[in-house]
Amino acid sequence: MPELPASGRVAVFDAPNAPFRLTDYPLRPPLPGEVLVRVRMSTICRSDIHSYQGHRPSPCPGLLGHEIVGDIVALGEGVHADLRDTPLTVGDRITWSEYFVPGRNYFREVLDLPQKSPGVDKYGHMSADTPPHHHGGFAEYCYVRPDSWLLRLPDELSDAEATPINCGVATMCAVIEAADVRIGDTVVIQGLGLLGLYGAALAKARGASRVIGIDRVDTRRALAGRFGVDTAVTPDGVPDIARGADVVIEVCGDPGVLAAGLDLLRVGGRYVLAGLVSPGARAEFDANLVVRKLLTLTGVHNYHPRHLVQALDFIIAQRQRYPFGELVDGLYPLTEIDRAMADAAACRVLRAAIVP
Repeated sequence: MPELPASGRVAVFDAPNAPFRLTDYPLRPPLPGEVLVRVRMSTICRSDIHSYQGHRPSPCPGLLGHEIVGDIVALGEGVHADLRDTPLTVGDRITWSEYFVPGRNYFREVLDLPQKSPGVDKYGHMSADTPPHHHGGFAEYCYVRPDSWLLRLPDELSDAEATPINCGVATMCAVIEAADVRIGDTVVIQGLGLLGLYGAALAKARGASRVIGIDRVDTRRALAGRFGVDTAVTPDGVPDIARGADVVIEVCGDPGVLAAGLDLLRVGGRYVLAGLVSPGARAEFDANLVVRKLLTLTGVHNYHPRHLVQALDFIIAQRQRYPFGELVDGLYPLTEIDRAMADAAACRVLRAAIVP
């Protein structure tokens, strides 16, 4: 194993909305089942912003960042291949699941819901004081913990195309599956951030005949047509063709849109919620509509490991059709993480990326 540096730099936030603090934590050889990677890129997810702003529980001092790609620096004992049994070696570029599961349990083995296992933990969601300290993307290094799912990345994918795969793309694979998008469906997407744009492209790949996107941000609506959205409108300008939709997908994080979403669905329609990840997202709507219209209302949080594989395959298959790399439109060194977070929170960029 190559000699490791003594330490690596991480960006820590000590309190919500406080400036990030750059500090060094020691590095050690990976334990059995672990992989140590040198972070190439970590994008700022909307949930990172919610955590940083104090809208969702997050330990402080905290280390954020879970959309990550990196190069393998060292492999722990017993790690030989990725999720597809592709051999792994030092220098390979990989991505991995945004969460790891602490052993076997009923949710994982019987219910097939490893993402909701008791004690499951996520990269970029732990205290920076928790060993091995390097467990988030806003850092130079990251330890990929045992019971994570790894994928070796093909050389043709750019870092910008690959980095959102393990959160944004995989999550939307789970959403589209839950929505049961079918050939000929009309799909309405509430929110045209990164998730919404991936969702539109995935819906078209599943055979949706029409995708209607709703967002208040002008630049997002202007971009949407390049990712499969046929009509992009503001919440006040929803066209008549959206009424009677087969599927509505919420990825805007605003509980106030639920009433409008239920109203748009046809009898027997499907509504999937995936953006309401902050506690206290209370909504008021006419539950009578769910009953009388025979609607299916589903929540999606995290994803199954199969969705990680599907996400990678989807990006590889569709990268010539959709300019996925352009979605990561702001690159920042680790030293400029405060500016990156501010730009991401203010929607000055669609997806900011930390490039240590």
